[in-house]
Amino acid sequence: MISSTVPDPVAAGRGRVGLAAVAGMCGPVLFVSVFTVYGWLSPGYSPTGMFVSELSLGPYGWIQILSFVLTGALMLAFGRRLAADFSAGAASRAGPVLVQVIGASLMLSGPFVTDPSSMFGQASVHGVVHGIFGAVVFTFAPLSCFVFYRRFRTDAVWRPLAGWTLAASVVLTIGIVLLKISQQPGSNLFEWKGLVQRVILVTFMMWIFAVAFRLRRHYRLTSEQTEMLFRPDGPG
Repeated sequence: MISSTVPDPVAAGRGRVGLAAVAGMCGPVLFVSVFTVYGWLSPGYSPTGMFVSELSLGPYGWIQILSFVLTGALMLAFGRRLAADFSAGAASRAGPVLVQVIGASLMLSGPFVTDPSSMFGQASVHGVVHGIFGAVVFTFAPLSCFVFYRRFRTDAVWRPLAGWTLAASVVLTIGIVLLKISQQPGSNLFEWKGLVQRVILVTFMMWIFAVAFRLRRHYRLTSEQTEMLFRPDGPG
């Protein structure tokens, strides 16, 4: 006889997936919202010519620092859920690990405040540490998209995101090359390095949001179908 209620493990699993997916959606929204609004409100700050990390400088820098920490923690939690969801198949382990490393690097980069981008040849210890974590984030972002693309294109559930994932990987790769060029003294892109960085960050955060949204939607539909099976008037 089929029970009239969904088994507790099913409900518990659905809850965990839901929370992780919400974390994956909230992290990008929080991060982009903070650096956009805070950048507009900060006197003397140029969103097009200065890095997001430079919002950590000054008396209200704790706002951006906290944004790094919270966003990283949310992304780390989301990455752990992805690791459980993609337990088999092409690129199953590498993709979630990359997302988790990105989340951890964002979280750890927050307390280590960056140096002003206008300081050439001068670097503090905390600025160097922040730069290392930042390099990890920007290196792994396009790589994670490409790895997930390999999985998405062979998975019917995730195939609708395959094209967007590949496009994000290409945009991120080109953006990082331009970002590196813009950081060089005398570069024509130097005054636009903040804009270049924002294109990279927004692209990646949009992709994370899209994956989290898809994950939540998929499990919600799956759970609804499961509940139908366990209803008294359901199949069987």
